Amino acid sequence: MQTIHLSFVGKASGILDSRGLLSDDLSKTAVLRAKTIVWNGPAGVFEFEAFAKGTKAIMDAVVEATEKGCVTIIGGGDTATAAKNFGTEDKVSHVSTGGGASLELLEGKVLPGVDALTDA
Repeated sequence: MQTIHLSFVGKASGILDSRGLLSDDLSKTAVLRAKTIVWNGPAGVFEFEAFAKGTKAIMDAVVEATEKGCVTIIGGGDTATAAKNFGTEDKVSHVSTGGGASLELLEGKVLPGVDALTDA
């Protein structure tokens, strides 16, 4: 298994800026090579159109990867909101608002809510 960290972030006037074309191409290449993607956290301040390009580029690549058979899991409220805003909720394998909790579950940690339901 190979982990690829996509943290291409710059600054413009003290605000997280969207990424450039080169980093978008690098991200797409990495995403399309993956067999499983767990995405937690957008690339910048996607809520503002001027800064949404990086998150949108990753989302488009994730949708393309899903269409090619990749299992894609979007976790976290902000990333789930991005999927909703871009109209891609139904174009990926799974969308969850539980970002941190989803990651902990994948790590094998016991989640209190799940544990309580298991005992019921």
